[in-house]
Amino acid sequence: MIIVTGATGKLGSRVVERLLEHLPAEQVGVSVRDPGKAADLAERGVRVRRGDFDDPASLVHAFEGARQVLLVSLDRAGEECVAGHRNAVDAAVKAGVGRIVYTSQMGAAHDSAFQPCRDHARTEDLLRESGLPWTSLRNGFYAASALRFLEAARHTGDIALPADGPVAWTGHDDLAQAAAAILTTEEGRFEGPTPPLTGPAALDFDAVAKIAARATGRSFTRTVVTDAEYREQLLAHGAPAPLADLLLGVFDAARAGEFTAVGPTLAELTGREPAPFGTLLAQAWAERPAP
Repeated sequence: MIIVTGATGKLGSRVVERLLEHLPAEQVGVSVRDPGKAADLAERGVRVRRGDFDDPASLVHAFEGARQVLLVSLDRAGEECVAGHRNAVDAAVKAGVGRIVYTSQMGAAHDSAFQPCRDHARTEDLLRESGLPWTSLRNGFYAASALRFLEAARHTGDIALPADGPVAWTGHDDLAQAAAAILTTEEGRFEGPTPPLTGPAALDFDAVAKIAARATGRSFTRTVVTDAEYREQLLAHGAPAPLADLLLGVFDAARAGEFTAVGPTLAELTGREPAPFGTLLAQAWAERPAP
């Protein structure tokens, strides 16, 4: 059995669907904080159990009988994130799981300027110390994050953000298919961190402005604002200070070149070229037109 955590989220839900293309439903399980949100999976024969990262005993129960667990990283930061991951790794050991596959990030490093990348590095340390076989998916930076940064520009035509650097923006669908391939057909191929699993190009927001213009037929400009100005804008729109500082870390890390790597492994795993950012942008904006 393969257990997927976070199976009602953007990545986890896609991985489950890809697994069900390869495996009978009784060989797939999910660990979710609210089983009611996974009722549709239960109806299809998937084992649904409550697994709360703040309740270690629930995770042991959710992981029972698993040959592999896909540990989808938590949407938290700092010690709260690492503590939840520690609970999951410990639970996997207690449940006798055969392997943990973890959704890390291409920039994972203890000295990263971006807090989540430091959290990923600490989690990889936990996996290394667990004694279990493990694979860390060094996923490209989610393209969905770039689209959130562009939300205001959809209305104004001006991409007003801090100075940045090239980022290998990568789509959830491609990453989900790669994760499913590693869990089902590539088990054991990757020990420890994978090579970067990235989209086809690393782009800064100057390049993104040109891509957005081609995709929409509109004109987009790129205005560089200072980090301090951007932080004040975030706070004025109601963002908590810790979130504002975390978002600024994206630009700091991008300027340092932490997200520039582009590699062939994602295409090898999926059997196709990853979706370029222009395609992802056009699809997302077509599905949710600006008011």
